[in-house]
Amino acid sequence: MGVFVFLPLVLPLTAWPVARLAEQRLHPRTATRLLAAVAGVSAVCSTLCLGLLMIVGTAQLPGNPLPDGWSDPDVRAALPYDEIAGRAAIPALLAVLVSCGAAAWRQVRVRRRVVAALGGLPPTPVAVLPDRTPYAYAVPGGPVRGGARGHGRAPRGHGRVVVSTGMLAGLAPAERRALFAHERAHLAGRHHRHLLTVHLAARANPFLRPLRTAVSYTAERWADEEAAAEVGSRRSVARAIGKAALLAPRAPAAALPALTGGDAGPVPRRVAALMRPAPAGRAWPPVGTAVGLAAWCAAFGATVSALSSANSAVTLFLVLRGTASPM
Repeated sequence: MGVFVFLPLVLPLTAWPVARLAEQRLHPRTATRLLAAVAGVSAVCSTLCLGLLMIVGTAQLPGNPLPDGWSDPDVRAALPYDEIAGRAAIPALLAVLVSCGAAAWRQVRVRRRVVAALGGLPPTPVAVLPDRTPYAYAVPGGPVRGGARGHGRAPRGHGRVVVSTGMLAGLAPAERRALFAHERAHLAGRHHRHLLTVHLAARANPFLRPLRTAVSYTAERWADEEAAAEVGSRRSVARAIGKAALLAPRAPAAALPALTGGDAGPVPRRVAALMRPAPAGRAWPPVGTAVGLAAWCAAFGATVSALSSANSAVTLFLVLRGTASPM
């Protein structure tokens, strides 16, 4: 395996430049997809390599249940600094698994509570709750039964929009339309998947936390642009965002990637972006630009991570198979 087994643990650093530049210079849709993909690949590769390191480290422990051949000198020779790295990987991988498992379980619990709270309401695309506390968010889920009546049509994606009467009371009719368009955009774009990916990736590798922060912002900007295109007024969306943030500075779903729309993000930056012309919907940035170079650097880092982890996995498999073969 050599030093290749360590590369996926540190290569996420190559994505830091694009995490910042993508927020400013890429279309939010492109930025969200690019950063989520890089984060997901990097997290899987780094976790896989921790698992490979743990195999070597666990085989060195007395009384372990692994085959005796797995602790042969040939196995340890495949890993540089096997005595230190192998044993250090054991608590590191356990911490990653516990952290990701706790985050995933929290998502399941929150989703169940929300679904239970909405269980007695009619299955319409928009659920208006009689609550003076201002909030609005999108709940991904199965398709809504029945026709789309009331404040909005059925979204292209599955799920429903939840809004309180307190939020509706503080918005003008045009701002309400912008609010519903924003939340429907979250559902149509399946933003909860991108957000959950980067959330778990940041738990798996702390070097990926800047990508989680960036995607939290770009997903909101993506919904802003979709809402502006639907209602035909960027200013209406900007006013709706500003008013909603003033009414509900801390929404109930603020820390939940499974429920999109709870985290308002840097509102002044979003409003300022809506005051400018719509960004170009380019699929990939030009190579000669700073953001283009950063994007290629991040893609290169993710590719090298995938190749390094695959090479390490195959090498370890061949070494273990060789030690298990009869002499």
